[in-house]
Amino acid sequence: MTRSRRWSNALVGTATALLLAGCAASTATGERPSIAAANAGSAAVAASDPYPSRYHRQPYEPFVIRNVTIFDGRGNRIEHGAIHVADGRILAVGKEEAIQWPDGILVIDGSGGYVTPGIIDVHSHLGVYPSPAIRATSDGNEATEPNTAEVWAEHSVWPQDPGFIRALAGGVTTLQILPGSANLFGGRSVVLKNVRARTVREMKFPGAPYGLKMACGENPKRVYGSKGRKPSTRMGNFAGYRTAWIRAQEYKRQWDEYEAKVAKGEKAKPPHRDLELDTLKGVLDGEIRVQMHCYRGDEMAQVLDMAREFGYHVAAFHHAVEAYKVADLLAENDTCAAMWADWWGFKLEAYDGIRENIPFVDAAGACAIVHSDSAVGIQRLNQEAAKAWADGRRAGLDISEARAWRWLSWNPAKALGIEKETGSLEVGKAADLVLWNRDPFSVYAKAVQVYVDGALQWDLEDPRYQPVSDFELGQPGEGDAK
Repeated sequence: MTRSRRWSNALVGTATALLLAGCAASTATGERPSIAAANAGSAAVAASDPYPSRYHRQPYEPFVIRNVTIFDGRGNRIEHGAIHVADGRILAVGKEEAIQWPDGILVIDGSGGYVTPGIIDVHSHLGVYPSPAIRATSDGNEATEPNTAEVWAEHSVWPQDPGFIRALAGGVTTLQILPGSANLFGGRSVVLKNVRARTVREMKFPGAPYGLKMACGENPKRVYGSKGRKPSTRMGNFAGYRTAWIRAQEYKRQWDEYEAKVAKGEKAKPPHRDLELDTLKGVLDGEIRVQMHCYRGDEMAQVLDMAREFGYHVAAFHHAVEAYKVADLLAENDTCAAMWADWWGFKLEAYDGIRENIPFVDAAGACAIVHSDSAVGIQRLNQEAAKAWADGRRAGLDISEARAWRWLSWNPAKALGIEKETGSLEVGKAADLVLWNRDPFSVYAKAVQVYVDGALQWDLEDPRYQPVSDFELGQPGEGDAK
């Protein structure tokens, strides 16, 4: 006999699963490098992750959500749909009439609701600029040198940031935490699953590549020019990039020669380890993805030229207010543009923004992404996508809602290199999904239930699944994340 429940009172799973998430047994995605290997200073150690994920999927019973409209994240819309989840994975998704599920399974009746992939925010500073936003918690910009590629955002992330919970209530299941944009090379980013945890390693997305935050334009030249230092101009910015990449190429050559000798059984002394150059070498090796803060179209074109000069790939330009001017170049270079729906004009390089930026980039065949860069904006990214979609429609672009959802899930997953695991509702993928009470492009839409790897993390009507940060315990307004 099937256990059927409406989504409005689907109180499912074990009540303690969320509370004990931080105490669950750790499951690392990779082995720690041996002490001997570390002491040898091998390039494998330099390029590997010395702080592997300890994320552990929370236990949750199999379930089916039926009688819903589904945006699958790949551009398809399924009416009268259903999705079957077990062991954290999607077992089936499609028309309800075509899906079978076993007797006794929990069935959630989502009548009138929508199911989408979880939202992925590729540009967040949660944890490194947490709430409360005071000087003591400001850990996002190592604004001491133009090149700080040696710093890693994960070493600043505060897992107790209440912003993570607010984002969860808005349907965000995965996010990239970036250093700030003061520097030419700001440091490594980290991709997190939006789950409650004690440590950043318990949030790290298993197997997700690192990113390298870079910045062009006004920020680096203002920060360092005001100190009477380089760079103080845009040409100084580019000279700084190119000088660093030249050093990185030489560093890579030394390590490649060393590894070639070792592979032949020859004795060789490893080069001296350099944390800054380890990161840049990781980019040249194709293991670390460049995530570049850049507003103006002409600068994006110059950065793409520089990437060709040194043999690396730009995964995404962030903010990209003028991406519409170079959308063809973005498509040609398989580079994404992560954009706001309508933020513009707060500085000169952000002046020439248009509301149709996102849909115009999409229409050109490039990878368009909606991002937040805001602890507030991240809570309503579905509405940001809706605004951009509506602006595109008014401009005459025939973009469906289902296609526009790619801006929130599939395209961000592609930019982060995790599209084989998440970003769409497909058989075998992680069950990162959101049940909405209505069309998610409606201003009245709310995320009723949010799942990460098939485990319920947020329930609009069940206080057991409305987590509270340790920092908020005993504070006024405790737990008010709706």
